[in-house]
Amino acid sequence: MTSPSSAADRAQDSRAFEIAARIGYVVLGLLHLLIGVIAISIATGGGGENADQSGALEQVSAAPGGVLLLWVIVVGLVALAVWQITEAVVERDPDAKKRWAHRAKFVGTAIAYGAIAGTAATVALGGQSDSAESSQSLSARLLAAPAGVALLVVVGLVVAAVGVAFVVRGITRAFEKNLATPGGTAGRGIRVFGTVGYIAKGIAVGVAGILFVVAALTHDPGAASGLDGALRSLAALPFGQVVLWLVGAGLIVYGVFCFARARYARM
Repeated sequence: MTSPSSAADRAQDSRAFEIAARIGYVVLGLLHLLIGVIAISIATGGGGENADQSGALEQVSAAPGGVLLLWVIVVGLVALAVWQITEAVVERDPDAKKRWAHRAKFVGTAIAYGAIAGTAATVALGGQSDSAESSQSLSARLLAAPAGVALLVVVGLVVAAVGVAFVVRGITRAFEKNLATPGGTAGRGIRVFGTVGYIAKGIAVGVAGILFVVAALTHDPGAASGLDGALRSLAALPFGQVVLWLVGAGLIVYGVFCFARARYARM
């Protein structure tokens, strides 16, 4: 029989872990705000920093108390990653295909959170991390492998599909089912921010996936330059600066949505 004290301890631990995971959503919001600001800076002719997670984390490290904040980012993202793994384990959708699709999504999200946490830890310890170089290095290794072109195309298509999923999630407002959205003006605002933010992020991620495919078809690993390269490639399009400005603004909106998500996420 479980003693009242042990049950209370477990509830307290669970509450502490939930708080850490919610901090993770705040962290995601901060990173997307910084990436969006860098993207707008690129659109307006500035933007020497990388418009991706590594560039945002470098900005954090340069701020007063930046190293401490980086470790807070690591803890929050690791908590979010563990939360996603837990969701994958307890997933019980009666439809087997949906159940495994949900589990794959949870695990993929956990890996993404873990990768950003690793980047934050590297920067906090004084190391250098460049997401664009990592993408190019991955592309080079795949291209050097047997059937490497096909493998890199698959990677690109998967990343592009994730981008499309973000856009669809924004348009259909599927994100609402994971939120205890309040009523009134606040709820409407959160829904609008979520829609705009998901679409903007989906465009950026989708373009990054297309760049992987281009790298495969041209046998040029340098073409796969991650999120930073995706955003900079938007600037090269006709009316690209306007498009990049809008995407950057959308990423800022997504960041604000993440702050709301920290408060209203169902956990």
